[in-house]
Amino acid sequence: MAKGGRSRDQLKRLKELETETTRLRRAVSDLTLDKRGLTEAARGNF
Repeated sequence: MAKGGRSRDQLKRLKELETETTRLRRAVSDLTLDKRGLTEAARGNF
């Protein structure tokens, strides 16, 4: 057993999910910035 009573598999899965969450947050951030830029360009505020 690993710390806190979690198995190694659980800790590995937790790390994988944390990595995926970080990747998805970056993707959402990038898309949000793209959308803002396109919105401003469409309004003629570029």
